[in-house]
Amino acid sequence: MGAYDTEIDGIAVAERAALVREIDADGAWAGDPVWREAFAEVPRHLFVPYYYVAGRGGYERRWGESPDPAARERWVRGAYEDVPLATRLRDGELLSSSSQPSLMARMLVALRVEDGDRVLEVGAGTGYNAALLAHRLGDDDLVTTIDLEPEITESARQHLAAAGHRPPVVTGDGARGVPERAPFDRIIATCALPTVPRAWLAQCRPGARVLTPLATGLLALTVRDAEHAEGRFLPSAAFFVPLRGEGRAEPEEVSLTGLPARAREQEPFRFLLALTRGALDPLQAHALWEREGEPDRGRYGVTVDGEHAWAWLDDPGGPHRWALP
Repeated sequence: MGAYDTEIDGIAVAERAALVREIDADGAWAGDPVWREAFAEVPRHLFVPYYYVAGRGGYERRWGESPDPAARERWVRGAYEDVPLATRLRDGELLSSSSQPSLMARMLVALRVEDGDRVLEVGAGTGYNAALLAHRLGDDDLVTTIDLEPEITESARQHLAAAGHRPPVVTGDGARGVPERAPFDRIIATCALPTVPRAWLAQCRPGARVLTPLATGLLALTVRDAEHAEGRFLPSAAFFVPLRGEGRAEPEEVSLTGLPARAREQEPFRFLLALTRGALDPLQAHALWEREGEPDRGRYGVTVDGEHAWAWLDDPGGPHRWALP
């Protein structure tokens, strides 16, 4: 190990401790403090050997192997900022990122992991989230992570090994789950989906918990059996790279023409627009939003019943329901 490696490691320890204090102060893991130790122990910089920072002239690449000591220091300090880090670009398009650590902490707490749980993570990314789960559970074999891109899974596997973890890393379509590793007690997705994949429910034990980004929120479902699940959205917003897969297209942008400026700027209203895409036009969505007292994300939920799935406001059987794919 060179002298600069020792210096970088020292900076990493200090910066990681500072990140943990910052997340602590935010109260992110108040509901399950066991995650504090995972974030304190798992070295995020090993999972982002390089990343991209947006600037005025495009993206700046920060790299841990840079010959410039000042550049290496910028890299390691940036790795412990409480921000998402762009890790893969293709023709200027973001393909993969390392999520904001405080959001990861909130999601992991909301997943309600218990000792001995078998967990499927959809969206391997850098492997950092899988490492946090493996550390928490104390058994790499209880964690399975999947991603579509072979380059992503291979680098995630390398990062995990560098951090001392070897959970199964699968290359494939996350919407199909990983049946050969089922049954699961928890499923967590770190990419946005248009609906709840039915394959996930079939791979869950009864009573399992599924946490997935949907629209611009985080949906927490309780699985009743292979065909039934229900749950509500968490209060916080969440923006993730869409799940990629065969035949999966990007949703078209919704036109906000004719809507009051105030509504266009309100995150809860934009969430309703995303959730009801194809079922309500923007003017109908705005009328409902005003009539129902400008509901926040926590008042919405999703029910899956066999081949049918629908989003709802306040009550799964109430008057405000919209079909999901």
